[in-house]
Order: sequence, then structure tokens, then C-alpha cells
Amino acid sequence: MTILVTGAAGFIGYHACEVLLARGETVTGVDSLNDYYDPALKQARLARLQGREGFSFHRLDIAEADALKALTLDARPDRILHLAAQAGVRYSIDNPHAYARSNLDGQLSVLEAARALGGDLKHLVYASSSSVYGEREGPFRESDRIDAPVSLYAATKGAGELMCAAYARLYGIPATGLRFFTVYGPWGRPDMAYWLFADAMVEGRALKLFNEGRNRRDFTYVDDIVAPMLRVLADDPARAAHRIYNIGGSHPHPTADLVRALEAALGVKAQTEAVPAQPGDVSLTYADVSKLAADYGYAPTVDLQTGIARFAEWFRDWRAQTS
Repeated sequence: MTILVTGAAGFIGYHACEVLLARGETVTGVDSLNDYYDPALKQARLARLQGREGFSFHRLDIAEADALKALTLDARPDRILHLAAQAGVRYSIDNPHAYARSNLDGQLSVLEAARALGGDLKHLVYASSSSVYGEREGPFRESDRIDAPVSLYAATKGAGELMCAAYARLYGIPATGLRFFTVYGPWGRPDMAYWLFADAMVEGRALKLFNEGRNRRDFTYVDDIVAPMLRVLADDPARAAHRIYNIGGSHPHPTADLVRALEAALGVKAQTEAVPAQPGDVSLTYADVSKLAADYGYAPTVDLQTGIARFAEWFRDWRAQTS
């Protein structure tokens, strides 16, 4: 396969590129290396990919439509793995235009690049989010309505799905959207709770437990995202097919479970502070993965304690290298 990967220096994108390159695939990576979080982490991920056989990298904002199309037509990928996005729910409160640029304009740029490839493109797989489900009881099913978002981030990810559905029907692009549920693991994102908690614990600061610690999250270890995602990517769906799948651990954990797992992995007792819910947050994420299990044999394999222990081992090394 020849694959264009957007967000190649991001958390999930980096892990996907690692696996693809280990398999001997040809990967063209794209990333803007923006400063939403420390670009040094993105550069460190990228450094582990550069120089690998089959990998090339282009620093590019996906919202630059002409540049992205030109690169895509030059690389002629038979698959596109679109993972670049402006992430984060709370950041959207103060920086709404960043979400419109990346998640709407950027999504459209990727779709136009896919359209330009015509029949040479075998599959477009793109990242959506559990946030599209809004506030509701679980488990969340792909057939649920997603017309009541509680954050701008969620609204842009839902809109991205509709854009892909339209392009699939109009131009025969085979496209699959994957709704990720609270992905964590080594080389992860510093804005996520597990990283913020780990930082606070090793520095002796109190953890802020939003919604007074009552939130529950369907934590999903990164390997349990990447392996099924690449199985989907390798598939050749029918022309004009547009599909949506949940990918999640399918086992929501209260915040207390995350704290206990970090305490065990780091050997540090957490100090906690209960605070109100934040705008845009939901109280529950909970994936029904039966559709992905039926079509691709999906079954998550890494439990929260094991996954957090792996993250903590990497986290200690990263702090030692960057302190």
C-alpha cells in the first residue's frame, strides 16, 4: 500500500506510521507541527520516523487546499489515513476559529485531494470522535442521532462526517469514519487527563477532578485503536460507500479508576480537588463496538491498569529526557 497520513506527528498518527513502516508500506506524512501542545513532543515523534525506509514528511497545514492537492497528486497514494485535526473540547471555548480551519476547511481539503485521485484511491479512512454523541446514556451506537453536540469540537467532527458522506455519494469515494473513544498511551497528548494527572502527581500538586470526579470515560489503549484502524484501511469497500464505526474499550471507568491506576504505576499517592464540570464536557463516553467486531473481528485487549502502566514507564523516561 501507499498511504498519505495526515497528522503523522500526532499521537495516533505517529503510532500508525510506526506500524505501517514496520510492514514495509510507503508512507507520505503530513503535519503542521502547530503549538496546540509542545511542538517538541511532535518533533520527537517525527524524529523516530524520519530516515525510515518508505517514509517521507511534508510540513503542511491541511487547510492549504492547493498545496495538499498538489502533494497528493505527486505522491499518488492508494489510501488516505486522515488523522489531522484540532483536538480538545475545552480549547474550543476560547479558540473556535482553529476548529473551523482544521476540522472543516482541512476536512474539505482532504476530500478535494481524494476527489482528485479519482479511481486510484482505494479507501479514505478518517478520524471522528466519541464527542459527536453529546450527553446521553450509553452504550453509544453508530445509529444514534448526533444532532445535539455540547461543544464546538463535537459539532465540527459531526460536520466532518456529513461532508465525507456527501463526497462519497457525489464522487464515488470509498470512505470510513472511525469514532475514537478517549485514546491514551505512550507518546500521548499532554492535554489529556491521564497526562495532566501524572504530571500533577509527580510534582506534588492536587488533581482537578471535574464534575466532582463523577465523569466516566471509555479509555482505549492506543494499540487497540491502531490495529483495527489499519485493518479497516487495508479493506477495499465499494465505490461511494460511506461507513461509520466506533472504536473504544467498551468499558467506561470512573475517574477514580484512572487515579488508582496512576497511583499504582507511578508509586505516588494522588492529592485531589473536586471541581464543577467544565463547559463542553460530557459525563459519559461508552462505545458499543459490536458493528466493528462483526465486520473486522474487533476486540480490545489492553485493560486500563496495563495500559496506564505502559504509559507511566514511557512518561518517566520522557520527563527525564526533557527536564
